[in-house]
Amino acid sequence: MPSHELTVVSACAAAFQARPDGLPLRAGVGLKPEYFRTIVDTWPDIGFFEIHAENYMVAGGPFHHCLTAIRERYPLSIHGVGLSIGGEQAPDPEHLGRLRKLLDRYQPEAFSEHLAWSNNGRFFLNDLLPVPYCVATLTRICNHIDQIQTRLGRRMLLENPATYVEFAASTFEEADFICEVIRRTGCGLLLDVNNIHVSCFNHHRDATGYLRALPLHATGEIHIAGFARDVDPTGNCLLIDAHDCPVAPAVWQLYDQALELTGPQPTLLERDRDLPPFDVLLDESRQAEKRLARATRAQKLIP
Repeated sequence: MPSHELTVVSACAAAFQARPDGLPLRAGVGLKPEYFRTIVDTWPDIGFFEIHAENYMVAGGPFHHCLTAIRERYPLSIHGVGLSIGGEQAPDPEHLGRLRKLLDRYQPEAFSEHLAWSNNGRFFLNDLLPVPYCVATLTRICNHIDQIQTRLGRRMLLENPATYVEFAASTFEEADFICEVIRRTGCGLLLDVNNIHVSCFNHHRDATGYLRALPLHATGEIHIAGFARDVDPTGNCLLIDAHDCPVAPAVWQLYDQALELTGPQPTLLERDRDLPPFDVLLDESRQAEKRLARATRAQKLIP
């Protein structure tokens, strides 16, 4: 198996006092253009910021101007949404080239992508679609991750998905599939707690059992977010990974369970729609920091 245990080198690690292998053990938020002015005017006390890679795949412009200033003061996580790792085709080399330039430019402490697909070579769908969990898919996804990590020169984190349908052709449980992908490729886990809650509710599974089955030793970052409620064609409630509202109590509870199992982890609060004032988001991120502090104290008590 190719070795992908590549050290993520940050030019600003000393200034940030980050862990040598990644983000600081604090809470961060998604960096949105609506917040640029507030951030550079106030330089808030926050653990890190995360951007979506595809929003910055241009040479210049106001987004890069603001991100450059913010990156000088804060750790950074870059989250991809367009590699289509689960697709039939290999990752697009031009997309990988643009992504490599972005990562080289900002040297983020973490890079992550989704266990999903979004294009078939001719069409790009603005969604993260599920895959069947079978041997053929496993082989394909591992090959794609090998190509990505080799091209980018770094270890990536793979996010567990939020799903609304499942394939009858699957021969692996989702958590077992993710375990095998991580074992074969050496990539890390982006543990999305909201996705666990959404998927397990939709598929009538035990969220705690699913959480425990994941390769938690490989966790490099945690995501938390809000979800929306909808109704499926049969009239049953369906949860949607919407990122448009505060974190729900059930997700906070599952997040606490995750921290008990993984220990403190860098935690991103995702909010992509219906953006509140930045202070509201900052206050919510501080709820995560309180839980991280509690997990840190508990960890120190373990002999």
